[in-house]
Amino acid sequence: MDSDINKFKESLFDKSKMSVTWELVPGRGANEKTQEAVIENAKLAAKGQRIHALTLTDNPGGVPAITPEGLASEVIKLGIEPLVHFTCKDKNRNELEGLLYSLDRTKVRNILVMTGDYVYAGFLGRPKPVFDLEPMHVLMLLEEMNKGLEYKGIRGIIKHNPSDFFAGAVCSPFKQTEAETMVQYYKLKMKISSGAKYIVSQIGYDARKIHELLLFINSLNLNIPVIGNIYVLSHGTAKLMNKNRIPGVIVTDKLLSEIENESYSPDKGAEAKLLRCAKLYAIMKGMGYAGVHIGGHGIRYEDVEYIIDKGEELSGTWMDFLPQFDYPIRDGFYYFEKDEKTGLNRDAVSERRERPLDTKVELVYPMSKIVHSLMLEPGTPLWKPMRAICKAIEDTPLEEPFHFVEHISKTVLYHCKDCGDCALPDVAYVCPMSQCPKQIRNGICGGSYLGWCEVYPFKKKCEWVRAYARLKNSGKTRELDHDVIPPCNYHLTQTSSWINLYLGRDHNAKKYGVEPVHKKIH
Repeated sequence: MDSDINKFKESLFDKSKMSVTWELVPGRGANEKTQEAVIENAKLAAKGQRIHALTLTDNPGGVPAITPEGLASEVIKLGIEPLVHFTCKDKNRNELEGLLYSLDRTKVRNILVMTGDYVYAGFLGRPKPVFDLEPMHVLMLLEEMNKGLEYKGIRGIIKHNPSDFFAGAVCSPFKQTEAETMVQYYKLKMKISSGAKYIVSQIGYDARKIHELLLFINSLNLNIPVIGNIYVLSHGTAKLMNKNRIPGVIVTDKLLSEIENESYSPDKGAEAKLLRCAKLYAIMKGMGYAGVHIGGHGIRYEDVEYIIDKGEELSGTWMDFLPQFDYPIRDGFYYFEKDEKTGLNRDAVSERRERPLDTKVELVYPMSKIVHSLMLEPGTPLWKPMRAICKAIEDTPLEEPFHFVEHISKTVLYHCKDCGDCALPDVAYVCPMSQCPKQIRNGICGGSYLGWCEVYPFKKKCEWVRAYARLKNSGKTRELDHDVIPPCNYHLTQTSSWINLYLGRDHNAKKYGVEPVHKKIH
């Protein structure tokens, strides 16, 4: 493989071809059949020269598996580009940075950054989730590494040799509620502004939603390629997705019923599921997608070639297949108005003001806004007195009871985790540290389902659905369409977030323009 040419990157910007990636799932173990199958499939793909990159998953489903970087180095030697899934769920920011150094050294260039599934199973029980950084933060780190990462060392500023990462991110338009959809798109804008060079969609079979994602990105006037997700859907997997057993993927009752009927055929639906994928390929090419990401349990290289060849054959009449991908979620929200002629979308944005809220608004929010308007931002009536009090009591016997009163009140109202770097105002006073299992400060993850949290479906509403409802009720949903909020600074854990706010030490200092007050020296 020519080390100077990134064939995956090149294919995405070549208007004359569809970029094709094939997802391989290495599985648990080091020298088992699943890992050997990955290498054998990589050999076939390299020989066939129809696939531009092989994607390697990172602990999918939140269970242990071999990490992709080891196999990626073997894939490179076979003469084909690896595309490494890079998730935030299992490693803190130092380990993520160290892993990127390893990938850089082994000449892995293509990275797909995502939050990752919540962790469920591991050695001796359920593991502790990490989620220290979010995809935007990782994308920002990758941008800095590509420029030559700089940091302060013992002898001054150290600058690394530039990396050559080509990083992308994911987005799911396949959401039912207005809140989920809008916050997905707000977060997508953050990912692009943080350095994502391409976007991969989540798995979905609703042609109108597939079109919606592309139309939304085009409305931003950004020349960023979009890759459609094509999953070869077996009857067994369809049943799991229909029951929300695979986070973030929607298979409606109507689609499941059709797949079940196909499974009664002599080939158990094998031909029908591949033909469905070929039609999706044709539709995505016709819409203007730059490429497709093909995955599915147990699919063979010849299946991938069939999808490509048949998809190309059908692409000239792609609009004929749109009625076969009419699988809307019941009462689902669409960002754009429907084009009744094609069944897709028009450029006009849907009216949202009269739509009902996706969840109720708790009384704690208006109370919080009153307190905020009195004391929690420069220019409010009590800002200067509170700043003076915090200066006076820091490092005195009064600091501990002050912190105690603050923490108790916030625990009663918001289930405060005492992180010391409070993000309550950023999420409409829904605490991301206690109310989101992934502790996300910058927008909804891909695993929410019908407005419910991925980890607690039908028990706990997603924090971002709650935040959106609060803001919509007061006509301020654009507050969630903001610049990237930094990750939590754990140096401040179990210290007073009020003192850190007023003395300019938390992440709000830059946003509010608060002059930091340095700690007293004894």
